[in-house]
Amino acid sequence: MAGKAKPVDIWRAGAAFWTLAAEAQTVIALRTLGMVGAWNTRPSENSRMVSEKTQAFAQSARAATLAMVQGARPDQVATAAMKPLRRKTKSNVARLTKAGPKLPKL
Repeated sequence: MAGKAKPVDIWRAGAAFWTLAAEAQTVIALRTLGMVGAWNTRPSENSRMVSEKTQAFAQSARAATLAMVQGARPDQVATAAMKPLRRKTKSNVARLTKAGPKLPKL
């Protein structure tokens, strides 16, 4: 067993969750702006947003299952599950923000 969680362990898991949520909302907003023509996105972005989820969630489930089988605490299982998702949201935020807005040509 992994022992009893300290308050800081719970705080870290919560912080990882809120970071994941903020990154996911940023990606959704940037992709939506891209769909309406206000943000520079690649033509493949719409299909990418669907196809990448299958792999990310499979990796998340695998990581959570492995943590549970190894006797991890709930906060450790949650953190393990979020790591693959955070990798994807973090890279998406970086890639999409780099593209920048579509500004009118004057």
